[in-house]
Amino acid sequence: MRVVTTAQSPVDLDVQPTPLALLLLGREADPKSERGVECPGDLPSPSDPDLVERARAAKEKLGDKVFVLGHHYQRDEVIQFADVTGDSFKLAKDAAARPEAEYIVFCGVHFMAESADILTSDDQKVVLPDLAAGCSMADMATAEQVAECWDVLAEAGIAEQVVPVSYMNSSADIKAFTGKHGGTICTSSNAKRALEWAFEQGEKILFLPDQHLGRNTAVRDMGLTLEDCVLYNPHKPNGGLTPEQLRDAKMILWRGHCSVHGRFSLESVADVRARIPGVNVLVHPECKHEVVAAADHVGSTEHIIQTLEAAPAGSKWAIGTELNLVRRLANRFAAEDKEIVFLDKTVCFCSTMNRIDLPHLVWALESLADGKLVNQIEVDRETEQFAKLALERMLALP
Repeated sequence: MRVVTTAQSPVDLDVQPTPLALLLLGREADPKSERGVECPGDLPSPSDPDLVERARAAKEKLGDKVFVLGHHYQRDEVIQFADVTGDSFKLAKDAAARPEAEYIVFCGVHFMAESADILTSDDQKVVLPDLAAGCSMADMATAEQVAECWDVLAEAGIAEQVVPVSYMNSSADIKAFTGKHGGTICTSSNAKRALEWAFEQGEKILFLPDQHLGRNTAVRDMGLTLEDCVLYNPHKPNGGLTPEQLRDAKMILWRGHCSVHGRFSLESVADVRARIPGVNVLVHPECKHEVVAAADHVGSTEHIIQTLEAAPAGSKWAIGTELNLVRRLANRFAAEDKEIVFLDKTVCFCSTMNRIDLPHLVWALESLADGKLVNQIEVDRETEQFAKLALERMLALP
């Protein structure tokens, strides 16, 4: 019998738990992953009826010293305290545009806070209310895996022809790799422009870490074929690909995906069309290719919001994106007689995004109001230098 000691108590186990099992249980940390697993400090009770007032009081005490960013996928209880809402890149830019704010409280996930730290000044401190708010997609590409992939491309004799393009939903390390190797960052709204730019620089693209956004943009928006795309699996030798496959490909897609958008299926689309005659299916490009092909409209989070704003009264919509946003939009447009439903019958929140709840936000704001800096997100100088280079290339896109 093996005795494993955790932070809570010794536990007798008949078998030795794997490192992954311990990570999932929150009892270990992976320093090579962007995900955090601990949040120091004593949180207010989630049943505390005074939480809203405490948040307001702490925010008022901080005044212009704090700027709260809220991602679209956040809970309503958190969004109500955001100074601005938006997608990850919009929020990072908004933070950079507020140099007078000493503290940037990012109600989102880890990679978003990293991007804010990269784009803000050295005098500003970026705070993530819960360090366990990571991103499973971003975690699917580590710096070591991507470096090994580049070696595979070099051995195949094509590295000099390849331009990396990394989705905003990636760690600072991956953004830095992209900048160092002449690539750029993209968002779901400018992915086509980023790929067009990359193909002007080289013959092939390594797209990280979301295979679906890369495939959908290349095939749906740029006229490439599915045969032009290959899938690199970092858990297989040489990515599971032959040198010939790599040489023939135009798009080398990383085997990564969003756990929320990846759940939508053709069955989801068929079911909602059967249940709601005349429904418009609107999905995010992180969805699978067959779902995107079956949808009526496809676009980024901001595009989804704008499409519903412009939709006529009485129209019906099934939305394939995170549930917090879909529910908020359904409530917002109910008065205009717009029927808005979640594409899948099974409710699905982004579990890591939902780690930012009101107790964590209150704890962070009250700590800052008391002069105690907590959960600061800092990107080291070298990583920041090259990641910023990749971001600046994106900003320079026509």
